[in-house]
Amino acid sequence: MDWLGLTPDEWNAVRLSIKVATWAMAGSLPAGILIALLLARGRFWGKSILNGIVHLPLVLPPVVTGYLLLLSFGRRGPIGAFLADNFGIVFSFRWTGAALACGVMGFPLMVRAIRLSIEAVDSKLEAAAATLGANRLWVFATITLPLALPGVIAGMILSFAKAMGEFGATITFVSNIPGETQTLPSLIYTFTQVPGGDAGALRLTLISVAVSMVALVASEALARRLGRQVHVE
Repeated sequence: MDWLGLTPDEWNAVRLSIKVATWAMAGSLPAGILIALLLARGRFWGKSILNGIVHLPLVLPPVVTGYLLLLSFGRRGPIGAFLADNFGIVFSFRWTGAALACGVMGFPLMVRAIRLSIEAVDSKLEAAAATLGANRLWVFATITLPLALPGVIAGMILSFAKAMGEFGATITFVSNIPGETQTLPSLIYTFTQVPGGDAGALRLTLISVAVSMVALVASEALARRLGRQVHVE
């Protein structure tokens, strides 16, 4: 990999970005599936409000989202103080906080992809399984989820790609600390602020584009493959 000409700090940023994006995706997946299922199949008061809250990070400035996370999960925030005092979990100015910020920013994309996939599942199949005595959890695990799997995979990879490129919320919440919270976008920003940093910024920009494109192409290919398997079965 030396042919890429990356410095140790640049490699650290690449590795940290992948680590943060992976944890952001994995950590938000259970909640993403649950919320998507509620929005796709649920009938309850406040559904539109829940949908609005889920998609709020898409329309809010990322800096605002990061600031709200800082107020909530910072050491003096109500949630952050509780987690730090009782469980020793600290998010602010840690890589875990970067993962949290990236997970929040990518959550709407994940939920939307999974929700659309669940809505595409024929509800008659679920009703037929229920009439045979299957409970709701079993119906979801054996009917809904397998048929919606292409959307789940697509949502996961979209969340990963979004996390790889997240900057505004991350730098507001966890700052730009080398080796701890300095991801690819943060290091690119740093390079643009110093004389002679254009070459480093360009290298990392090309890597970011390549990783995101690979993720999107893999998402499309895997979703198609899983879709064909589901139709065949």
